[in-house]
Amino acid sequence: MDAKEASFSAGFRLSWCMIAVLQRVSRADVAAGGMTVAGIGEGLLVLLCAVKLDGDADLEYCAKKIARIRIFDDENGRMNRSVAETAGEVLLVSQFTLSASTRKGNRPSFENAEAPDRARLLCDQMASRLREAGIPVKTGEFGAMMKVSLVNDGPVTVIIDSRERTAQSGSPSAYCQGEETP
Repeated sequence: MDAKEASFSAGFRLSWCMIAVLQRVSRADVAAGGMTVAGIGEGLLVLLCAVKLDGDADLEYCAKKIARIRIFDDENGRMNRSVAETAGEVLLVSQFTLSASTRKGNRPSFENAEAPDRARLLCDQMASRLREAGIPVKTGEFGAMMKVSLVNDGPVTVIIDSRERTAQSGSPSAYCQGEETP
């Protein structure tokens, strides 16, 4: 039994999951240290959070969803095309604060965030997988204090959570920590 299953069987839902916030943009850029480090035209700004116990299955699920999600308009104005189908780009920015827990008090806890070395590896692997899917990817500067600017197109914002890959099966990764199971 792995740590996720052990916590689940103890009657608590898990929050361990890779999280990606996708924003359809007309343009986006990221600066660090007062200098622009990357920018894109039309495409997706992806804020990515790696959390403890994320594995290859979480990475693969999120990479496929980011590459294939149909949130760009087709010729009829319907959201029916992926970033790859529109020849769009991805600006990938690591954002550990998406792991925040606000259950206790007023100061968020980031204890579920993955350790920096492992999180950097997962972010690099995400960029590689998206490139392998034929999508041009630019990245922020991992671990730096960054300023992200964007023009949200729509606005369209979608959250991808790797727990969704098994939510229908009822497996442990479908649940959030701190909430009792039904």
